[in-house]
Amino acid sequence: MRVVFMGTPEFSVPALNAVAAEHEVVAAYTQPPRPAGRGQQLRPSPVQARAEALGIPVRHPKSLRTPEAQADFAALNADVAVVVAYGLILPQVVLDAPRHGCLNIHASLLPRWRGAAPIHRAIMAGDSETGVCIMQMEAGLDTGPVLLREAVAISESETTADLQDRLSVLGAGLIVRALARLPDLVPEPQPDLGVTYARKIDKAEARVDWTLPATQIALMIRGLSPFPGAWCQMGQERLKLLRATTADGAGVPGEILTGSGLRVACGTGAVDITHVQREGKRALPVIEALRGLSLPERLG
Repeated sequence: MRVVFMGTPEFSVPALNAVAAEHEVVAAYTQPPRPAGRGQQLRPSPVQARAEALGIPVRHPKSLRTPEAQADFAALNADVAVVVAYGLILPQVVLDAPRHGCLNIHASLLPRWRGAAPIHRAIMAGDSETGVCIMQMEAGLDTGPVLLREAVAISESETTADLQDRLSVLGAGLIVRALARLPDLVPEPQPDLGVTYARKIDKAEARVDWTLPATQIALMIRGLSPFPGAWCQMGQERLKLLRATTADGAGVPGEILTGSGLRVACGTGAVDITHVQREGKRALPVIEALRGLSLPERLG
C-alpha cells in the first residue's frame, strides 16, 4: 500500500522501519528540527533522520490546517496514514484523505489513558498491565474505534524508558499486522466505561514530596524516568532520581537511612534510590554517583 508515516520521537522509529519493510512509504511527516545540545544547533527528529536514511521524502509543516498543507497531503494519494507520537492535530480533512483513513499506534489499552502521556501515567498509577492499540483516528482525543490491541504486564521495576522501549517494538509489529488484515478488521468502538486521561507531564509535579507513602514515591520516580525526572534537593544541589524500589525503614520524611544505596524515609516506609543523575553529569548507579560525597541528614 501507499503509506504516509507521521511520527517524531525515537518511539516512532521501529514502526517506521516495520512499515517501510512491507509497504511503500510515500512521505514521512515529522516535527521540524529543533535546537539541541550546548551549541543549540538544529537537530532533526529521530523519524526524520531514519526516513532520510531510508530514502523517504520528509515533510515538516508547522500546521496541517492550511489549504496548502492539506492539498499537499491529499496529493500523495495514500491508501492509509500511520500516526505514532506525531505532535500535530490532524484536521478532519486530513483524517479523511487516505483511502483507509489514519491509523494511530497508541501506547495504552484504550479507553484507559487517552491523551499525551499514557506510559508515564500507567506506571505512576501503579497499573499492573498496559499495552498497545491500533486505533482508527477520528476528531476526538483518542476516541476512535480499535482495530487491534495487545496487552503486556508492567514489572515492578520498570521505568517509563524501559516500558516505552517494549511498547515501541510491540506497536511496530501490531501495525504491520493491522495493515496486512486491514480490509477484514472490524473496528471495535471504545466503551464509555473506564475512560481515563493521561494528561501531559508538567515539570512542576516532578519534585518529590517525602511525606507521601513509599509506594507512591517509588511509582512516581519510575514513571517520570528519564524525563522530566523526579527530583529532590540534596544540600545545595538538585538531584534527579531515576530508579527506586520500596524498602523497610522509618524516620522523618526525607531522612537518609542506613541501607543499600541511598535509602530515604517517606511518610510511611522508605525507598531505596538505585540510580540518580547529578546536575551537569550523566546518569549513574547511586553508589558511583555519590561516591566520596558527604551526604546531608535529609533530602529536601
